[in-house]
Amino acid sequence: MSSMNPPPPMFRHQSSIPKLPVPSLQSTAEKYLQTVRPLVSPDTYSRTESIVNDFVSSPQAAELQSRLEARRESEGTKNWLIEWWNDVAYMGYRDPVVVYVSYFFVHVDDKVRKNQPAKRAASLVKAMLPFRDLVESGRLEPEKVRGVPLCMESYKWLFHASRYPVKPADTAFKFDPKTNNHIIVIRRNRFYVVPLADAPGRELSAAKLEVQFERIIAHAEKLPLGLALGALSSDNRDLWADARSVLIDASPAHNATMLRKIESAMVVLALDETKPVTREDISWNTWAGDGRNRWYDKHQLIVYDNGRSGFLGEHSCMDGTPTLRMNEYMLATVALGKANLGPERTLTTGQDLPHPEELVFEVNEKVKELVKGAEQRFDELVGKHDLHVLHYEGYGKDYMRKYKLSPDAWVQMVKQLAFHKMFGRPGVTYESAQTRKYQLGRTEVIRSASNESKAWAEAMLATDRDPIYLKELFRKAVARHVQYSAWAADGQGVDRHWFGLKKCLKQGEPLPEIYNDESFAKSCHWELSTSQLSSPYFDGWGYGEVVPDGYGLSYSIGDDYVRWTITSLKRRTEELKHYLAEAATEVKHMMEQAEKAEKKVEVKL
Repeated sequence: MSSMNPPPPMFRHQSSIPKLPVPSLQSTAEKYLQTVRPLVSPDTYSRTESIVNDFVSSPQAAELQSRLEARRESEGTKNWLIEWWNDVAYMGYRDPVVVYVSYFFVHVDDKVRKNQPAKRAASLVKAMLPFRDLVESGRLEPEKVRGVPLCMESYKWLFHASRYPVKPADTAFKFDPKTNNHIIVIRRNRFYVVPLADAPGRELSAAKLEVQFERIIAHAEKLPLGLALGALSSDNRDLWADARSVLIDASPAHNATMLRKIESAMVVLALDETKPVTREDISWNTWAGDGRNRWYDKHQLIVYDNGRSGFLGEHSCMDGTPTLRMNEYMLATVALGKANLGPERTLTTGQDLPHPEELVFEVNEKVKELVKGAEQRFDELVGKHDLHVLHYEGYGKDYMRKYKLSPDAWVQMVKQLAFHKMFGRPGVTYESAQTRKYQLGRTEVIRSASNESKAWAEAMLATDRDPIYLKELFRKAVARHVQYSAWAADGQGVDRHWFGLKKCLKQGEPLPEIYNDESFAKSCHWELSTSQLSSPYFDGWGYGEVVPDGYGLSYSIGDDYVRWTITSLKRRTEELKHYLAEAATEVKHMMEQAEKAEKKVEVKL
């Protein structure tokens, strides 16, 4: 009988969302060769072309394709890729999540609650609760892109969820919100439980939450700095798995209970003692902090002592679009005065509430030693990095749209030009495209470096440049990027298909030569790992590089600005920032010079 009940609104389109397709071998081969060509020498390309053609026409390729298609069609399989991808990219990935996996959002400043961290934190937590209710009840309106519904299943992991360090691959668990209606607050490395409702079950007002956060700040100030158990979650996943076992063994029943309270919380709120001012400082602090006053296995709100705030996303079970939507909801309702924060604070507010409980773990010397090691490794890892923010105010999407060009493709071309300026060649570039129009869809690669982008960038760097010709090349490069973006969103990219075919190999079967070809390694060595998320409520966002000699290059496109956050292992990061600004300005000048030249031609005619 229950199976006849209609699904809740959030999932009303789920039954009509198709499965992720398996592209044809021929189409993937053609796209792949197009993307390899600008990156390698003519001789290397010729060899690669021969290898690809041999593979596509081989019985082995036909067999692998047949296995992949059968996997797609098998009963109970919603998405042929997701299990493999989650394991390789997230759960089976053993490097620390902080720097390598997590991503951060910097919130626009709240002028009303400046220098009032408890008040700012209370408003954010309170404004998050209605969004949680919409998600957990299934009443959240499902997302659509150009009228096409998106899969909403990853929203499950937004609240009351945790990643767990396990060998050889991590796991994740979702807790019941009704029986775990609390958050965890970290201050001076100490953990506190704050219930979100009072004893009779009434949701706390922002004013009452503010009182609780003030109590935590005051309590933590009176005590020495806590043992930084959160640093364990910043470590290599195998080391963290071992350390977690040691921590539990130090006092099995007690410490397991303490951990469960952290892991089952709606979200972690880190109240930091720092007061970051510059974009670089707040980005650093939100991305990594000091590695101690955090719990990296969960989504975290971070509020600083000057009232600034941000969000650190745990990336393993969901990508950035759901967390973006949640943060926007929270920030917009507060900024626009639409959040129901409850009654104003009075002298007696919160007096009926018990003080927040501190979670005090029972630790031994072995645990203390492991924490010290994790802290050292964190400091070494983060110390090897640098981060720069370019907030470019020369123009934004309003200006780009004047030319009827895709702002995202425009900004991708700016990156290509900047890379050419710095290195004299195309940058091997990954742009993330969401594939949530398919069941359990996550991402596909937009290969941004193209023959067209290379031709345009090289022409831009030539001495004798006809602006009309440059504009024509630019339009071709932009159009090609838009086309590949559409392919990727439609599940017709190159990279996930090649990955899937390789995963279909059985033990003992030979690896096709295409996977050993130097062009394959080169064309997926992502020197530029790029992704766009744009919001008027964000003042920055970012993540780390994905290869040692590469850059994390997140960006946002506003009406009148473009902002990049650039991270790397100290690989001339500030220089790339300079070239991005220079390239962005040169594109603007090119378009305007072309416009003037076109008008002169019209006058002559």
